[in-house]
Amino acid sequence: MRCTPEAVAAALRDIDARKLRRRRELAGDGRINFCSNDYLGLAEDTRVAGHCAEHEALEREVAEFIGRERALVFSTGYMANLGVLGALADRRDLLIADELNHASLIDAARLVRSPQNLRYAHADAAAARALLDEHTPTVKTNGGGAFVITDGVFSMDGDVAPLPALAAAAAQHEAWLIVDDAHGIGVIGATGRGSCELHSLGTREVPILVGTFGKAFGTFGAFVAGDADVIELLLQRARSYIYTTALPPAVAAATRRALEIVQVESWRRQHVQSLVERFRSGARQRGLQLVDSTTPIQPLILGTEEKALTASAQLAEAGYRVTAIRPPTVPAGTARLRVTLSAAHTPEQVDGLLVALERACA
Repeated sequence: MRCTPEAVAAALRDIDARKLRRRRELAGDGRINFCSNDYLGLAEDTRVAGHCAEHEALEREVAEFIGRERALVFSTGYMANLGVLGALADRRDLLIADELNHASLIDAARLVRSPQNLRYAHADAAAARALLDEHTPTVKTNGGGAFVITDGVFSMDGDVAPLPALAAAAAQHEAWLIVDDAHGIGVIGATGRGSCELHSLGTREVPILVGTFGKAFGTFGAFVAGDADVIELLLQRARSYIYTTALPPAVAAATRRALEIVQVESWRRQHVQSLVERFRSGARQRGLQLVDSTTPIQPLILGTEEKALTASAQLAEAGYRVTAIRPPTVPAGTARLRVTLSAAHTPEQVDGLLVALERACA
C-alpha cells in the first residue's frame, strides 16, 4: 500500500464501508460472555489471570514510554513482525531489508510474496538508498509503496543500524521505515527508549516501531507502536494478532511493573554499560578480537563451528554459559561465541569470564 496517512485512512474507511471493523471489548463489563474459548472458566479466574484491563493499560503505557500515539500488544515478537508486514504490504510493494535482519523480518517479507523483495548489504544505508532510487518509480507507477526494514540493534553482532541515514532515504521516496528494536528498547538511549531515542528519531522518521518484552523487560510478548490510525489498521488486518490468543493478563501486569522499573531504576542501564566497557577493555588487553559493538551483545567470532563449540564447552567446564552460534543463524565462516552482558552481572564475574575466554580461545 502507499505509505501515506491518507492511504491508511482510506483503508480504514473501506473496512468500515464493508462492515468489517473489529472492536475489542474488555472482560468484566457485566455482560454474560458466550463468545470466548474459555472452556474451563479460568481466563477470568483471579488466581490465574488477574484483570483483563491490564492489556489496555500496558498498551497505553508502552505508547507513552516510546513516544507514539498508540501501541498494540502481540503474543511474540515473531508474530508482531509477521503482523506488521502482512497488514501493510502486498505484492505491489517494494520491500528493502538489511541482509542480517532477524528471521522473523525475513519470513514476514517472504510471506508478502512481492517480486520486489530486495536486500541491501548489512548496515549500508547508501545501498538501501540506491535500491530505492532504482525501484521506487516503477513501484509507484503500479500503485504500490515502499518499505525499508531493519533491526535497531542486530542480535548476533550487537551493532546499531544507521537509522538516520535510512530514515532520510525512506523519506525521500515516501517509503516507511520499519524498525524492530527488540534488543535496543530498555537498554540504549538516554532513558532506555532504544535506537530511535539514541538517534533522536520520532514517528515521522520511523512510522513503525516493534519491540519485545522478552529481552530487557524480562517478561514475554511484544508490541508495535505508531500513529493511532496505523495501529488501528494493524488491529483490523494483522492475522497474527487476530487469530491467536492474547497474553495472559498476569503477564501484561508483570510487564507493566517491569516498564515502571526500567524508567525508575536507571542504574541498571548505567551498570550494564559500564560492564560493556570493562569487558571490551579487558578483551583488548588479552588480544581477543571483538565485533565493533557498544551494546550488551558482544560477539567473539571464531570462524568454524568446531572452534565455537569447543570454546563454548571449555567455558562451560569453567562455570560460564556462553552459547556457540553457528550457521544458519549467522553467515558461513562466522561461527562465534555470543557474550551478552546483564545488569545482574558483577565486575568480578566479567573479569572471570575474560580469563576463561582467553584460555578457551588460545
